[in-house]
This record gives sequence, C-alpha cells and structure tokens, in this order.
Amino acid sequence: MTMLFEVAGSTARPAATHSLTEMGLHERAHLQEWVLDQPQVLGDDVLIVTSEFDRWSGHDGTRTRDRLDVLGLDAAGRLVVAELKRDDSGGDVHLQAITYAALVSRFTLETLAEAHAQYRTRRGDPMTTSEAADRIAEHVGGELDPDVLRRPRLVLIAGSFPRQVTHTAVWLSEMGVDISLVSVTVWRVDNRLVAGFTKVYPTAEVEEFTLAPARAEARVATEKAAERNRAANAVRRLVEAELLSNGEALTLQPTHGTTAQTRAAIADWVAEDPARGRATWRNDPVSPLVWAADGQPWRPTTLAKHILLEAAGVDAAVRGPAWWVTSAGADLAELADGGSGRKDWSYLHRLLDAVPAGRWTTYGDLAQLVGTAAQPLGNHVMKCPECTNAYRVLASTGRPSPGFNWSDPGFTKSVEEVLAEEGVRFTNGAADPAQRLRADDLRRLAGAV
Repeated sequence: MTMLFEVAGSTARPAATHSLTEMGLHERAHLQEWVLDQPQVLGDDVLIVTSEFDRWSGHDGTRTRDRLDVLGLDAAGRLVVAELKRDDSGGDVHLQAITYAALVSRFTLETLAEAHAQYRTRRGDPMTTSEAADRIAEHVGGELDPDVLRRPRLVLIAGSFPRQVTHTAVWLSEMGVDISLVSVTVWRVDNRLVAGFTKVYPTAEVEEFTLAPARAEARVATEKAAERNRAANAVRRLVEAELLSNGEALTLQPTHGTTAQTRAAIADWVAEDPARGRATWRNDPVSPLVWAADGQPWRPTTLAKHILLEAAGVDAAVRGPAWWVTSAGADLAELADGGSGRKDWSYLHRLLDAVPAGRWTTYGDLAQLVGTAAQPLGNHVMKCPECTNAYRVLASTGRPSPGFNWSDPGFTKSVEEVLAEEGVRFTNGAADPAQRLRADDLRRLAGAV
C-alpha cells in the first residue's frame, strides 16, 4: 500500500485518492501511454516491443480480435506481457495474460522485429524491420535465447485486484510462472494529478522464498545474460554517466565478430574513403554516433553491421560499441564497463589535491590525464564533494566556468577574488597563463603526493 501526504511544516494530511474513472482517465489514452512512456513500471531495462498488438492468426489463417495491451522485452531476452485495467481488474485478467503469454512464447526475432518496426513507425519514428532487429539485438546484447523467450513474464496493472486474481497469481508463481501485480493509484495534489504504481505481488520476501524450479531456471538464464547485457547497455551507461562529450571524435577499430580476413577487407574499404573510419559522439541513447561518411546518426551495432556488409559482404552479429575507440584508445564497450559503468574519478581527486595555491589548471588538462573529455569531467567536478581545489580549475581561456558554485552557499567571494588572494594574477578577467599547470605538470605533482 502506498500512502501520499501533503505536508506543510510539521503537519501532514492524506492526499485524496481517486480512481482513473473518477478523474475521466482511460485505459488506452492514459494508463497505457504512461506505461509506454515509462517502461520501468514493467521492470528494469524493458524495451517496449509493441502495443495494441492484434495480428494473431491460426494455422488455417483465421484472424482473432484479441488485443495485447503492451509487449516488452527485458535485457535478459525475456518477453514481458502486460495487461492493463484502469480500475478493478475483473476476475479474468490473469486468464487474458496467460493466453497472450502462450501466443507470444512462439515469437522469433523476425516476429518481434516486424512488430517493433510497425509500432515505432505507427508512433512517428519510422523504422525498417532490419533496423528493429538490430535494436532488439543491441538491447539483449546478441542473439535471443529461444528457451528464455518461451517463458514470458506477466505484469498485471490495475486499480485493484479481486481475491480470485491474487490467489491465482500466488498459485501461478508457485508453479513457476513469473507474474506480478501492480496497482495504479491517482492523487490530486495542488490541482495536479499524480499517478503512483505499487508492486503488490510478489513482495521481496516472496520472491526470495518461493522460487519454484522453473522460476529458478529463469533466474539462471537472466544471470547468464548479464555479461552480454553490459555491451547492450553500453550506450545507455555512457550517456547517463556523461563519459563522453558531444562531438568527441571516434575511430573505427573492428574487433568483435570479425576475422583477420574481414578486418583486412574493412581496412581496404576505409582506405578508399577515410571518412568511413570516423564518427563523432552525441549524447543520444538511441543513435549516438554521427558517421563522417554520410553525416547521419547511427546505432553502434547497426553501423558496424552495415560496414561489415558493405566492406566484406558478411552479415553477422557484432557488438558495435567495441568497434569504436576514443582518442585515448578505449573502445565504447570498455569505457562503459569501467567498474559499475561509472567512471572511476579517484585519479582526478588526486590531481586536484596536488594543485597548489597560486597556480591553476584547466578542465582540458585534467581530462587529458584522466582519459575523458572536458565536458563530462567538468560536470563531475561541479557536483563532487570530494573534488578539493575545484575553484583552481578554469576554462581554457583562464576564466572561471559560469556554472561554478561554492559548496557553501553562504560564501560570497568570487573565484577571481579567492585566486587573487592566493597569488594568481589576472589581466582583463583572465588568469596569468604563466601560472597554469598543464597536463605534464599535474602528472609530476600528483606523482609526488
């Protein structure tokens, strides 16, 4: 149960709850769109494959009018069947979900790619079936496992669930079916509507202690997929961690999925037009590479497959992020896989500690040593409590960054005033270049600390 309160100082009062019907909200136009916009409601790392899917047919070609609300795919390659009801779920919602799960359990990559392409195109993002297949392959980090695909997860979302549904969900879970019940509630707060999604079954304790054999097998399959998921989610982690700046140059270096023969063919193909071997990064989780050969945005894996086919005539699965390297020599997969997917900034902290009073350095000098770009490094410094001497880091012009703020909001001196007190000379608002510590200077100082 989720309780929402309106608070004012030391007082709190319950916010008024409403059903979707009371607020004039509808299942398709509202609840379904919320789920499509925020797929984390269905679980971690879920890609929406399609919605309103009704293209079923039997062996005799007979069509059925059943409509699957939402079909997703998690990063482990498991299908997610979601059935939505705006208020009380009714007594047969689980039966509908089971029927859809049985139908989609026979889906293949080709079926899913066709459905996803139609869904994206219908929603204003035209996509070919081939592009959709690449998008799905990127999401799961390679090929789909038919055994995992045959065990869809069920997610039932409704305002409330009658006992026959909750009892059946418990029994299905004990029989090895992965099923979740999620309640949706709407509150009105300050004349705004707030929607809340609460997982009412299974609780963490139930998930821990009621693992039937089939459910345990699904968990093992998920764990086995973790390695390949790291590559699939490389782009998302790079964007979230801001490890690369917009416009950062990348160079083609074919590795995964290639042989010596195909790499030689790609090298000859790039030699004909060197732009084919260059790209720039943009912090877009969908199409982060701008290929110099055509100026168009691409997904890393889609572009790698395109290059492999064009240069060597080979159509094979590849891990695209491993094909593109930064000026520091790290490929995108390696860069995203640093620890938990976040960059280790400990060396930066050591460098900042080494900057003495009366001297200054730049974000670019630090970025050169740390192995990143100036923009993500600056973003980190601005919000990092461990970054001592951050005020001694200036832009390449010798001027303080406009976004710099003191950790103590009550401190009123400007960066220029503090640096001047430490002995840094300023001319027309710019710090003296002679007092700048460049990358080699910083490396020597940090080595002496």
